[in-house]
Amino acid sequence: MPGNSNLLHSRVAKEDEFYTPLSMIENELKHYKHHFKDKIVLCNCDDPRVSNFFRYFVIYFDVLELKKVIATCYKNDDADLFSQGNAEEAVYLEYDGSIKYSGEDDFAKIPCKRLKGNGDFRNPECVDFLKQADIVVTNPPFSLFKEYVPFLFKYEKKFLIVGNINNISYKSIMPLIKNNKMWCGINNGHFWFQVPEYYEEKKTDFKIEKGIKYRRMGNICWFTNLEISRTHEILETGKRYSSDRYIQYENYNAINIDATSEIPMDYEGVMGVPLGFFTKYNPQQFRVLGQTDSSDVCEEVENLRIPGTFRGRGLIGGKQKAPRILIQKITREK
Repeated sequence: MPGNSNLLHSRVAKEDEFYTPLSMIENELKHYKHHFKDKIVLCNCDDPRVSNFFRYFVIYFDVLELKKVIATCYKNDDADLFSQGNAEEAVYLEYDGSIKYSGEDDFAKIPCKRLKGNGDFRNPECVDFLKQADIVVTNPPFSLFKEYVPFLFKYEKKFLIVGNINNISYKSIMPLIKNNKMWCGINNGHFWFQVPEYYEEKKTDFKIEKGIKYRRMGNICWFTNLEISRTHEILETGKRYSSDRYIQYENYNAINIDATSEIPMDYEGVMGVPLGFFTKYNPQQFRVLGQTDSSDVCEEVENLRIPGTFRGRGLIGGKQKAPRILIQKITREK
């Protein structure tokens, strides 16, 4: 899931260019207001003149009591909604609230400055912006997500970014989720994104409104390491365990769960749950062991494997189930 400007990936797969709606940003960021007071925000995967991330922080600059917002983009010198990163120089914008926002015309008053490099978030001058920033908020390129997140942790930055729930399965991401260093945000699921005019029309999950093309994307997830109330909410499904309803894997000492809503609240053994579980995950309620996948060599997962059986995904009836996250309820001694 790429950002508003697709950096390197846009040159390879133009149809991966999606425009994050302002309403989607507003609906998520309203839950984080207390984090932004006197902070510098960086949007380092966005064309600042058309990005709704930058627009959001300009519009709500005083409400959030921000110190500054910076937005950089990769080789884009055309203020078009969907740029192809084919200009000679990258640009950035800084906004400190001195130009008061009263309408769309005020965006044009914010000086556009040129970068010496290509605007890639790993470029030294962009790293300098990152060092200044307190919080990073953006929609990073899907193709670079597994590299982008560790990059933010390298510089010990707080962040709120858009991705796909399947990103959790990456080797560079799973340990961060497992060790409660990052987690899913508030709003997750299916969202409509504006796409370029050249975007190939699909038969499903596609619409045109007032001449503008939209595509609905599934499994979209906000990721953050900012403290939110959701991670303290207790999951209650109302389900109870029974051996005829919940089947154990043939190669793991764990039961299979096909939906988060089916997790039995009274089961104290290990359960294999879908990735969507993390949108409800409370680290005080459950412990994450790892994932049932042939690439996962986690000792905690390997200890659950029945000796002499298949090492990869869980088996039921001799057939592989989809990859599952192995979790266990945290029980406290009375």
